[in-house]
Amino acid sequence: MDIKANLENVKKTFKNPECLLVAVSKTKPITDLKEAYSAGIRDFGENKVQELQEKQPQLPEDIRWHMIGHLQRNKVKYIAPYVHLIHGVDSFKLLKEINKQGKKIDRKISVLLQMHIAEEDSKFGFDRKEMDEMLADPDFSELSHVTIKGLMGMATFTENEEQIRREFQGLKNHFEELKTNPLPDFMKMEILSMGMSGDYLIAQEEGSTMVRIGSAIFGARNY
Repeated sequence: MDIKANLENVKKTFKNPECLLVAVSKTKPITDLKEAYSAGIRDFGENKVQELQEKQPQLPEDIRWHMIGHLQRNKVKYIAPYVHLIHGVDSFKLLKEINKQGKKIDRKISVLLQMHIAEEDSKFGFDRKEMDEMLADPDFSELSHVTIKGLMGMATFTENEEQIRREFQGLKNHFEELKTNPLPDFMKMEILSMGMSGDYLIAQEEGSTMVRIGSAIFGARNY
C-alpha cells in the first residue's frame, strides 16, 4: 500500500489543482497518517471525536484537523481547542454550541454549514428554508466565536452522474447566491466543500474548492 504514490495519482487527476485535498484518515492507523504527512498532507479528516482525541496528540502540531462526521453537541467541547474546521454543521443548535465553546476558550472556531442536497434521507444538513430562517434569526448575528467559511454538501450515492452533477450545481448556485447577500462579518463564504473519492472530479467541474478523499489514498477502510 503506497500512500505517497496513491496521493500523487489522485492529485494528477484533479481538474482544479487549487482544490484543497482533505485526506480522510478515519479508522486508519497512526502509521498511515504519518506516511501521508511525509508525502506532504497537512489536512486530515476524522469523523469520530474519540478517534480524533486519540490521534491528535500523537501527530505533528502543524496538522489541520477537520471534523467531517456528524458532530453531537455534547462532544464539541473536546475538539474546540484545536479543530481547524468543522464540516458538518447541520443545525442552528449545533452552531450555537460551537460558539459557546469557542467563547469559553476565547477561540473563533471555523465551520462549514452542511446543506442537504442529496435525494437520500440518510444525509444530514439544512434545507433552504431552514438556512434562511437561521440567517434571519436575531440570535444568528450575535454569534461571536464562530467563523462560517462556506458550505458543504454530499451528493446522493448513485451511479447516475447527471443526478450527482445536478445536486452539486444546486449547491454551487446557493453558494454564489449567498455571496451576493449582505452577510455578517463572521460569514466568509470562501469554501465550497463537495466531492469524495467517488465523485470528486464531477464536484471539481462544478466548482468545488475542497474535496474529502479517503479510500483512493489509504485504500479501503479498516473496520
